[in-house]
Amino acid sequence: MVLQNRSALPSAKRVVVKVGSSSISGANEHKIEKLVDALAAAHQRGQEVILVTSGAIATAIPLLGLEIKPDDLATSQALASVGQGRLISRYQTSLERYGLIAGQVLLTAGDLEAAETRENAKRAMERLVSLRVIPIVNENDTVATAEIRFGDNDRLAALVAVLVDADALVLLSDVDALYDMPPTKPGAKRIESVAFEDDLASVEIGGSGSSVGTGGAVTKVSAAKTANEEGVAVLLTSSDLVSEALLGENVGTWFEAKG
Repeated sequence: MVLQNRSALPSAKRVVVKVGSSSISGANEHKIEKLVDALAAAHQRGQEVILVTSGAIATAIPLLGLEIKPDDLATSQALASVGQGRLISRYQTSLERYGLIAGQVLLTAGDLEAAETRENAKRAMERLVSLRVIPIVNENDTVATAEIRFGDNDRLAALVAVLVDADALVLLSDVDALYDMPPTKPGAKRIESVAFEDDLASVEIGGSGSSVGTGGAVTKVSAAKTANEEGVAVLLTSSDLVSEALLGENVGTWFEAKG
């Protein structure tokens, strides 16, 4: 089913939601509760929900007494190993308020490039949602290297949405929508919707404004186009508006899918 507009989101059978590191770690760790509230509400409406989350490394940074995100691969991998368990535990603890169970799925880019592992990943997530479990997907940063990384979890979310034949992808960030220029600039205007054919050449798109994130508007627009090309509609908005987004309210920027 190709969704025509954001108001159709509540009727989507399967939705992938992606949240970034800065939205659920550090000072914003408490926002996991609000995110889970929205996911649980969608689940209770009968929707199949898959969460793609960043945040393993950001979660581990204060646990190991570090102040900034490291540059070297070995430390990043070690932090991911520590942070991933703590992150999934936080999600599971929050989901238990609703009697829901999380299923952790860790992927590398290679898993989605090879036919056999790609099919295995799809089959596992299909079975999880059929059991009414909420799959929580993240890049497997503990074993990923620069050569086999997705690059950012926005791209991973788009590829997962395509893999599982989702009806919609909701990309959450610190900004409530895509603007025609960085929203910190005077006169910036929200872009309500983007037609499939629109190349956004006139839009000034910025990168990540976070010290722990790897994305930003650039990667989100790219991910939206990847999903759109395969018939998956995309809504880009802030993590603070996730409930409104899943209810189909007029928030964020809607990226129209092909077809």
